[in-house]
Amino acid sequence: MNAGPRRDATPPRWRCRLVAAVFLLLPVALVGRGVELQLTESDFLQGQAEARHLRVEALPAHRGAITDRHGEVLAMSAPMDSVWADPGPLLAAEGGVQRLAAALEMDAGALQQALSERAEREFVYVRRHVDPELAERVMALDLPGVALRREYRRFYPTGEVTGHLLGFTNIDDRGQEGLELAYDDWLSGTPGAKRVLRDRLGRTIEDVERLSEPQPGRELALTVDRRLQYLAYRELKSAVRAHDARSGSLVLLDARSGDVLAMVNQPAFNPNRRGGMRAEQYRNRAVTDLFEPGSTIKPFTVAAALESGRYTPSTPVDTAPGWMRVGRHQVRDVRDYGTLDVASVISKSSNVGAARIALDLEVGRVWELLAAAGLGRPTGVAHPGEASGYLAIMPPERPIERATLAFGYGLSNTSLQLARAYAAIANDGLLPPVSLLAGAERGDARRIMSARTAQAVRGMMEGVVQPAGTAPAAAVPGYRVAGKTGTVRKAVAGGYAEDRYTATFAGLAPVSDPRFVCVVTLDEPGGEAYYAGEVAAPVFGAVMADALRLYNVAPDATPRESRLVAAGRDGG
Repeated sequence: MNAGPRRDATPPRWRCRLVAAVFLLLPVALVGRGVELQLTESDFLQGQAEARHLRVEALPAHRGAITDRHGEVLAMSAPMDSVWADPGPLLAAEGGVQRLAAALEMDAGALQQALSERAEREFVYVRRHVDPELAERVMALDLPGVALRREYRRFYPTGEVTGHLLGFTNIDDRGQEGLELAYDDWLSGTPGAKRVLRDRLGRTIEDVERLSEPQPGRELALTVDRRLQYLAYRELKSAVRAHDARSGSLVLLDARSGDVLAMVNQPAFNPNRRGGMRAEQYRNRAVTDLFEPGSTIKPFTVAAALESGRYTPSTPVDTAPGWMRVGRHQVRDVRDYGTLDVASVISKSSNVGAARIALDLEVGRVWELLAAAGLGRPTGVAHPGEASGYLAIMPPERPIERATLAFGYGLSNTSLQLARAYAAIANDGLLPPVSLLAGAERGDARRIMSARTAQAVRGMMEGVVQPAGTAPAAAVPGYRVAGKTGTVRKAVAGGYAEDRYTATFAGLAPVSDPRFVCVVTLDEPGGEAYYAGEVAAPVFGAVMADALRLYNVAPDATPRESRLVAAGRDGG
């Protein structure tokens, strides 16, 4: 059997030539492409290479400190390290995530998921603000893509003593509450920038250049005296606990300048440890919470009467038989005081006496003085959340509204507003602008009553702290003290509660040349004692005694007056 035709195994000559030509032209093409890239795209390629190694890092700016009037630090920022990671290299390293999680005491699964979800990023915070020892342990692991970043953390040396006043910052050191929020732009610095060189694992190996220097924030000096702030905090906290009150506030002012020397609230919070805290615990009740001032308004009612020229401190006022009818309503005293002089209307705290005086005056007389004293509008102290309070925009004309306004119902104010109003009585009729900032520009004091009237009202208010007055516990041995109690039923739906009160004491010292004004408010004291003379006045007395002593204010009481004060406090 014949085999088929034989096929030649030698490939065609043209195919060999084609393969040879391809191998000859390939190097030429590669060289040509290299030349093209070098000549036409070198800048782009250089940038791409540097982008994989050069980075611009922010240089954190130091936040300005907050100090008291004597330069004592109340808030400061300290350098801290934060752990960050480039997810790509870290996820690629076998066991890297687990080792990092163990060092930071984190859940490895949660960290793995968080990094995986951000795998396209080159910078992810893992743990902010770690202590130096932990930072060293993390870096000792030598994990790819893991590094430290220098930041600042805010610290508050006085803790909850100044918590409500200062507020706090967030983890990025930006103000969130209180004065930290109000003056965030002032306190915050401007971050700088630098160019750094990183290796393939994301670690910074060289600082290439400084692009801009960080500019630190400015210091904020307050009018507050840290010593008085602490003493006020201690006394208020003790009283709130002793009387099982829902809350409390205290404001202490310099009567001459309007400087806020102390401002505290209860319950308090520690801005250094905010875990588990609720937003409602952050508010500064002294400037946000409103209450009806009650009988603490009576000195202004009497001042309006003196300013009218129709009354003097000795003018008789008939309060018998302990109540009076105003239209369909009834105004009552705790008992029948009979005929009182105007001074005793204050010292006995007679609602009937105050109502009779107000109704005898021209319509609007009392309202005008209260409006001039700043009630019903903010103090302008620039604290976040400050409430305006309430005072009718027009003088009330209905007799019952005029009567109740005379003893502090039908309006509302904050503790700071009431303290400012009392500063006018202390400052011989001049209403000083209040401030929390030392050295801040402020307007001039406004006259709202004559010096003669203010001095007369101060003299009448002294009777309140005498043994026969409503608040002997507010007296300070060696000093003449003037003040007024206010115990108010709290407003509820449909009227006023029978068993819920706000107890307030407002006063000043020394009477001969007032230096300090103080307002103490306890909300809903829950024990058997709830009158202001029992629960708020002792706090005032203790804080005022400390303030007078610390500022070396000379005693102004006579030996006989001092003995009466001592007897009244012992008896109270």
